[in-house]
Amino acid sequence: MIRTILLTIMKPSILVGGQAVIEGVMMRVPGAYATAARDPEGKIHVDRHEFKSITEKSKIWNKPIFRGMAGLFEAMKMGMTTLQWSADIAMPEEKDKKPNPIVEIFSTIFAIALALTLFMIAPMWLTTQLLEVEREAFAFNIVSGAFRITFFIIYLILISFMKDVSRLFQYHGAEHRVVYNFESGEKVDIINAQSFPTQHPRCGTSFMFIVLLSAIIIFSIIDSIVISIIGDISLPIRLLVHLPMIPLVAGLSYEVIKITARKGDSFLFKML
Repeated sequence: MIRTILLTIMKPSILVGGQAVIEGVMMRVPGAYATAARDPEGKIHVDRHEFKSITEKSKIWNKPIFRGMAGLFEAMKMGMTTLQWSADIAMPEEKDKKPNPIVEIFSTIFAIALALTLFMIAPMWLTTQLLEVEREAFAFNIVSGAFRITFFIIYLILISFMKDVSRLFQYHGAEHRVVYNFESGEKVDIINAQSFPTQHPRCGTSFMFIVLLSAIIIFSIIDSIVISIIGDISLPIRLLVHLPMIPLVAGLSYEVIKITARKGDSFLFKML
């Protein structure tokens, strides 16, 4: 009874997160997360776990920027774990098949190489080829950042045509509706959840766009420092100095999301 009363009082201040998984969703609140997935017969299975973030265990990792880096790593790890669990539920026939380690290694290498090419190397190379702004840090990163955002949008559009991904996006929208329902203070049920939009400003896609925008600022500052020291900067050097900055970009983006999320009615929050 006391727990129910406290939850009702605290609902507006509890930030709920989550993600879509195969034939289901994962929802996360401070202290725990749970995943629900549907099996081929239509039965819904639930898997719940207690969770204590490293930001609660370490003072260093609870500092601004650092907590964003830690949070991103934890979210990725949690996401992979829950995706695997949902795959075992939704596709039980695949559960007992032993994965080929060589195929998994090459798949991982290919995925990393594709991401680096599409979102790092290609935007820089195109900017270098089309414009002579290599020594102009801000101009270069504005243009390459625009290419990066364009590629990301095209990527999302293209994968949305894949049947399995389209289904995943539907669950992604359902997760947003439930989060909205919870944050509204109304009773969380199917009827109430369906009255809310499928887009949520605090979702992972919004976070990615903030990362892409933050990268323009941080990469411009880094490039300016490099140019002031060595007098010139090439594509390989840019790549070498930008890659280690990605955790910093993610940490800064997390702080932006955290600040705007507390001001849900603000223009900036809605715009993001």
